[in-house]
Amino acid sequence: MSGTHRYALFGLVIESALSLPELRQVESPGPPDVTVGFGPVAESKSLPRAAGLSRGAPGGVLEVPEVGRYGIAPGAITIERAPGATERNLRLFLLGSAIGALLHQRGILPLHANAVDMGGFAVAFVGKSGAGKSTLAAAFHDAGHPLLSDDICVVTPAASCFEVQPGIPRVRLWRDAVERSGRDAETLDAAFDGMDKYIVPTLATQAEAPLPLGAIYILENGGETDFAMRPLGASAGLPALVHNTYRGAFIPILGDPQRHFQTCLTLARTIPVFALSRPWDVTRIGETVDRIGAHLAALPDQ
Repeated sequence: MSGTHRYALFGLVIESALSLPELRQVESPGPPDVTVGFGPVAESKSLPRAAGLSRGAPGGVLEVPEVGRYGIAPGAITIERAPGATERNLRLFLLGSAIGALLHQRGILPLHANAVDMGGFAVAFVGKSGAGKSTLAAAFHDAGHPLLSDDICVVTPAASCFEVQPGIPRVRLWRDAVERSGRDAETLDAAFDGMDKYIVPTLATQAEAPLPLGAIYILENGGETDFAMRPLGASAGLPALVHNTYRGAFIPILGDPQRHFQTCLTLARTIPVFALSRPWDVTRIGETVDRIGAHLAALPDQ
């Protein structure tokens, strides 16, 4: 493709006709793993549908009102832009739901998680939207632990462990969280048109290579007065990972449910998984970081 750039994301080389300033540019010989370009994408009338995704030639079609349609094949994403759609909104859904669908199509596990670099290994904070993943990850980042991935955490098997692939080098925070961190929201880009949520870039500190995954914390509902890290074990960890897979509803449409289940089972048997309860008092976020750090230090082999 002419007029393109190459980027690294989730262990893949992406060649894109849409500028992706959030990502790390790379010089990579040979063909890319994924191409992103513009072109017509036929509307899909297939069932089932999940969060705008349905089957369509040659793979799947993601429809986003007022943004566009994304045709998703294992090695390519084609964007048909809706009239008036901004590049910011195109990028948001490309690097979110569209890339999530492509990962499932390729048999790669994306958790709905933020991951931080703890100095030689990664820790993932898993939870649904609003669970506090980004706020906690930002607090770790500000305490000197670089962010490895935000919202989508790609976990891949390695020789004797699982690894976290470097994700999008930014963290998205609501205005109140931005201001509590000492940043000025007016100096940051909005995450989506008309949304009071902002992008804090973290490229300068992000590791360029995958890191072994040391632990997973499932963030439970807030409102607690104290801290608790409860080991789940494989029997409870498995459903937690299945439930917190990023865009898990896409798997029956484009993925392999049996492979996904087996990957989550092996992950739950291999990596320690904990349920984390903590106060949601914003003045105690530093204490939360310290408590998790102490908990990690007490684990075997950390």
